[in-house]
Amino acid sequence: QVHLVESGGGSVQAGGSLRLSCAAFGDLYSSECMGWFRQAPGKERERVADISRSGISNYYADAVKGRFTITLDNAKNTVYLQMNSLKPEDTAMYYCAADGWCRASPRYWGQGTQVTVSS
Repeated sequence: QVHLVESGGGSVQAGGSLRLSCAAFGDLYSSECMGWFRQAPGKERERVADISRSGISNYYADAVKGRFTITLDNAKNTVYLQMNSLKPEDTAMYYCAADGWCRASPRYWGQGTQVTVSS
């Protein structure tokens, strides 16, 4: 079992930045891959970015490439999502997720943190 605790959401104007954090507790083998998904009202859940502890696997959605950076601090069991040049279309609930490998449907989820970008 893996327990994920997120922080760092909030409201920002377009062009601004936010950093999300997610700490993992529990079975680290089941959180070999950690990442972020988002879901806006009326839209499907979208895989945003993920990264493996080994550094072998790394994914970014096309919509965030060049603007978002995901990093993983293995010593702290914490994954970060640095979001720069935010756009109104980035507004969504952001969820941290983890699993033994990087995939589109991970088993473990955080409670979510809201990101709102105003124009």
